Amino acid sequence: MRSHARCVWQKEFRRKRCSARVPRSGGTSAFLQEPGLVSVLVLKDSPVPFPGLRPHFALLLVSQAAVLCREQLLVLQLRRYVRDQGSTVYFPQSVLSGDDLYDVTLTDGDCRLRVTLDPGLNQQVERRVLRAGSTLGQASFSPTFSDQVPGCPREVSYRLVNMVVRDEEEDGEDAGFGRLDLDSLPWFGSSELAGPEVPLRASRSVFLPLWNNVDYSGDAWREAPPPEESDEEEEGLRPAVSVSKLRDCFLSGRRGRARGQLIVRIMNKSQLMYFGRADENCECPYKAVLEVCDRTGSTCVVLWNSMCVSWYRCLKPGDIISLRQYRVKQRYLGEAGDIEISVNSRNPAAHLSLLSESRVSPEYTPPEPSYTFCHSQELLDRPHGTTCDVIGLLMFAGRSERVRSRDGKGAELLEYRWLQLEDDSGTQPITVKLFSTSQPEAHRRLHPLSVVVCTRLRLIRSDQSSFYLTNTTFTQVYCTGLDQHSQMSYRKLPRVQLFLQWLRSQDDGQVLSRALIGGFFIHPPLPVSLETFMKERKGELSFLRGAELQRELQSLCFRERRSFFVQATVTMVTYSLRGAEDRCMFWMERSSSSSSSPQLPLSSSPLLYLSPTPPSVRRSPSSPSSSARSSVVGLSTPHRNGGSRKWSKRKLMLAETPKKRLPWATPEPEHNTTVILFQASMEFLENPEEEEEQQEEDVSSFTTAPLPPAFQPVAMETLPMRFDHAHREEQAAVVTMEGGATARMFNSAPEDYYTLKLRVLSDGLQVDAVFLPHSSSSSVSSLRGHSNTWTSILSHGAFSSHGPPPSPADLIATADKLTNQRLVCVLEACHLGGARTELVLTRAFHLTD
Repeated sequence: MRSHARCVWQKEFRRKRCSARVPRSGGTSAFLQEPGLVSVLVLKDSPVPFPGLRPHFALLLVSQAAVLCREQLLVLQLRRYVRDQGSTVYFPQSVLSGDDLYDVTLTDGDCRLRVTLDPGLNQQVERRVLRAGSTLGQASFSPTFSDQVPGCPREVSYRLVNMVVRDEEEDGEDAGFGRLDLDSLPWFGSSELAGPEVPLRASRSVFLPLWNNVDYSGDAWREAPPPEESDEEEEGLRPAVSVSKLRDCFLSGRRGRARGQLIVRIMNKSQLMYFGRADENCECPYKAVLEVCDRTGSTCVVLWNSMCVSWYRCLKPGDIISLRQYRVKQRYLGEAGDIEISVNSRNPAAHLSLLSESRVSPEYTPPEPSYTFCHSQELLDRPHGTTCDVIGLLMFAGRSERVRSRDGKGAELLEYRWLQLEDDSGTQPITVKLFSTSQPEAHRRLHPLSVVVCTRLRLIRSDQSSFYLTNTTFTQVYCTGLDQHSQMSYRKLPRVQLFLQWLRSQDDGQVLSRALIGGFFIHPPLPVSLETFMKERKGELSFLRGAELQRELQSLCFRERRSFFVQATVTMVTYSLRGAEDRCMFWMERSSSSSSSPQLPLSSSPLLYLSPTPPSVRRSPSSPSSSARSSVVGLSTPHRNGGSRKWSKRKLMLAETPKKRLPWATPEPEHNTTVILFQASMEFLENPEEEEEQQEEDVSSFTTAPLPPAFQPVAMETLPMRFDHAHREEQAAVVTMEGGATARMFNSAPEDYYTLKLRVLSDGLQVDAVFLPHSSSSSVSSLRGHSNTWTSILSHGAFSSHGPPPSPADLIATADKLTNQRLVCVLEACHLGGARTELVLTRAFHLTD
């Protein structure tokens, strides 16, 4: 509603056109509360002072200056899209901040407001400092009017130009927002949004997901097919044209639009392909490719633009579709004679419909999709580049990470997860590096103990003994929990039936004890010698100075993974238990305590230190290191020489302490603990509609040294968690791109870890890196035996697989042998969001003169 009124402000009368909405509480919205910049007049039930004004209506006087909101605001939603040619009118400098723009939905508890984030603040989203659920203070807004910018979808809209993101611990329960029904809050300036939600600052019809360009995002993407023009289902349908006839007509020169009905079956479905660019104004720049066939041949159907929004989610391999009003073209990057069928919403407007099997005449029913399932033993002998399908029981589901698709600033980030599947053919798991496949619901359901089918994977072989599988353009993933297996034709294949027989014979408890989720993972294992490593890298390691490493870490986006190489020496080694970092063993080089080498301060260095984990729960180490724990407890505190306060070069801080009986952080008991695998297999047959016992154990802890080493505890995302079926959704929130924090302390495997302080030789900067020598991600069963000395452990990245690992006490006691050793260090960095960056040492090769 608009009205013209005189508002009293600083003893002056001014006439402005205003548009606002009074909060339901009868008070003033926080969006209107800045004296001198925004002037508000709230009319109560008293007589109306000005003709034409109604009670309970706020009048907003907006100036051209930035509006400062002193109230706390809650971020409800963040939406991403790519700017277009007109976006530079709003943001002349946006080209300097990349192609992405973000719309932010905020609330003050009384109403909601959509604003655009100033591109200069994009890094706050990209590093997940600003996210849905964040509380903002001191937010500044700059207004933009439609008469200044033609084509603006709203009369008055705003951009967020500055704010302070408050810490979660500082705000408690979201500053009181948790008690509100946020979905029922009115919109500032209107009763509801006019039409579907679209980007504010670009001519785009749909939003992109926050973390990749492959998945779909938003309610615009249809789950069900659009209604057909006729409700009467015609049976015995016959195609008017075949694939072979279309090809013959195209090759003979009769090209262009074909109006005959084509009935084909989808054999394979590609991921979504986004081709939007900042210098183009295409509203829906998407395409998807379907490999289809009938009884005469096969070809490709390309869905363009809004046809993807209407149909991509509705179609799956095995479906039969009918096409009319399409175009036949030369296949893009295809050989001469290859054709593709172009399906667009205009020029001409194509007609696509989904047919049931019974509606097609039997003699024209297209053949079923074909599958090439391989078990783990068969993959050992398959050559590099082989395309295959796999089925297995998911035993390890890694965290979501991202990697740049190509070198260079601003390159697209590709999201992926590592998976390990077990089947009935051997003990070696099937390792899959699974990138996004435009199936976000399926990827979020990739919990351990799910039956997973991945189709059209490509085998990558680095050497004869190490390989993994990864995506092709047409890779699809299906998992239990979404009623997918029962709809797919592969469930009838003999190879799948053999796997299901093996699955039903497995014991839930035994399988559950080995299942892991999240954590640092690297595959294939790196070489164990510097010569081999240099050869694989073609001699190009690009060693960084410490300052250069710091800058690179600052540039990482959320969950971006990169490798770095530095030459360094070890100045301190620390052994810790997760959750009990205040009680640790460590060795420190004597000269490092008085050294003037530069080091990033703890309070201002989110780059080189891991996120803090409060030691509220003390837990014993996992089984692989239980022998190490007992050996440590038996050690005594070293004596000081002659009563002097000067410590010796080798500092081993251990002492006898009273044993405390503390609970393990175990999942709560759940009923029906023996049916998980059975239910997973039942989904192949029909549409279907664990527990660990609580236990206590004596925990022997280490006494804290008088001056404990200054380092941050390991992040929850770094150590793999033992899968907790009862709390699988909570665990998944930690490892997926949503990155949700949890107060629950899950059991890790392992629970102990080492931290090495490295001094970069080039400029003396000191960094802390986690070292995981017992991690299953850094060691494989084929590792050759070695001596378990520090030099061999660091070069292999793992303990020897041919004997028990050395005790932590023994390793700390021999850490002085690392003094002044020059090492080539391979560091894996991953930004974990906010002020947390993980730095893991995977290899350290000794340099000899």
